Parts: sequence; structure tokens; C-alpha cells
Amino acid sequence: MRMAVAATAPIGAEVLRGLAERHDVAYVLTRPDRPKGRGRRVGAPAAKEIAEKLGIEVRQPERPAEIDDLDVDVIVVAAYGALIPRELLERALWLNVHPSLLPRWRGAAPVERAIMAGDAETGVSIIQLVEELDAGPIGAVRAFPIAEEDDAGSVFAQAARLAPELVEEALEMRNFRPQEGEVTYAEKIGPADRELDWSRPAAELHNRIRALSPHIGARGELHGRPVIVWRSRLVDGELEILEVQPEGRRRMTLEEFERGLR
Repeated sequence: MRMAVAATAPIGAEVLRGLAERHDVAYVLTRPDRPKGRGRRVGAPAAKEIAEKLGIEVRQPERPAEIDDLDVDVIVVAAYGALIPRELLERALWLNVHPSLLPRWRGAAPVERAIMAGDAETGVSIIQLVEELDAGPIGAVRAFPIAEEDDAGSVFAQAARLAPELVEEALEMRNFRPQEGEVTYAEKIGPADRELDWSRPAAELHNRIRALSPHIGARGELHGRPVIVWRSRLVDGELEILEVQPEGRRRMTLEEFERGLR
């Protein structure tokens, strides 16, 4: 069976790494290089960087529809970032690695939305890709708990570790079943989702902070100054801020930040 991987974001890169340890990956389909970071310098997607380290061919069409020949039997999609047109879906088996317990949290930000909602568990679902968003039948699924101290980074990492094994299970069993249960949608994170309203309950604030760490960051005002809040914890039901980043400066502990105000 010839396999390719369609991935762009860091979680997709880690899934690629795990699959490459188990399979001969023919090529990686990823998004074009884009400007990124404060300097807006053109840089490669995380999946491309991993593919080049592993010596795997990289294909970067502007749109998937530009692909002439898939030349594989199965393509595993993990945080690729583009819709696959019907004509390509019909030419191979496309499996999607989705970091949630589908049909809960279909959409762009399943990990962040699960943590924001205070979910006690999430998981990884391997589905057959169909045109409708994240609606394909499930070939394998595994749940795992979300601890109070987990942030999005640790949940993404756990999902990436589980994904290669679950992809193998889906391919071996070929027992795809329809999704069952209530459908919820994980909308893309927008500017309003990043704002911290200190009048809200401590648990809600803590969930928002860890849902957006370490990749996006929640924003608030401390001592009259705008900061990104990266880490917090709950102590006896009260919110304790641990790490912040003032505008134009590095990340630092709250103690360092407050010391700089004196």
C-alpha cells in the first residue's frame, strides 16, 4: 500500500513523523511557504521541515485541485489546512486525523474549544474524508483525559502520539461506521476569543488561558498594562497567573513582570 501524508501545522508534522516510522511515505502534500513571525519572512510549513529532514518528497500546490497524479492508495490528512475536492476524494482513500471525539467538535479548533468548554476528555478520531466538514465515517477512535493543568500544547502532543497507531487500526480493520451523537462545532479562534474578562469565573479564565497556550495566547490587562497571559493555575478556586508577556517583550513570570513595575 502506497501512502502519502497531507499536513501543514505542527500537529500534522508530528503525525507525519510517527507515520514515517511505520510506513514508507511516498510524499508529503503541504501548503506553500508563507510569511510568518514578526519579521514576516517567508518560511516553510512545519510538515515540510520534517519531511525534508526525513528525506521525503514534498509537494506544495497552491490548491489541491492542481494535483495531476496522486500515485498512492491512501492519503492521511492531519492539519493540512485546505479542502480536498470531490474528484480527488474519489481517486484514493483519504483518512483524516481529527483531534476530538467526533461528532463533538467538528471544525477548525477542536482542541481549543474542548479546553475552553471545560471538557474532561477528548481524543483522536480517524475518519474517511468526505465533502461535508469532518462528517465522514469513523474507522478508529481513542479517548484520553484532559487534566486541569493540560494546555493545548500537551493535548495536541498526546493526539499526535496516538494518531499513527489509530491510522494503522483503521487501515487494518476497514470497518468505518457513521458518527453517532450530538454534533458540535469548533469555530476558528478569533480576536474576541483571546480577550480575558477578569469579571468571569476563575475556572473559565483558566480554561481560556490554557486553551490558547502555547501557540496563540490570551490577552488581558494587568496593572494597567496589556499582556498576553500564557500560564495560570487554580488554587482553592482562585485564579493564579504564572506567566505573562508584556507588549514588545519576552515571556516572563508574573513576579518578574510585577518587579519591573516598581
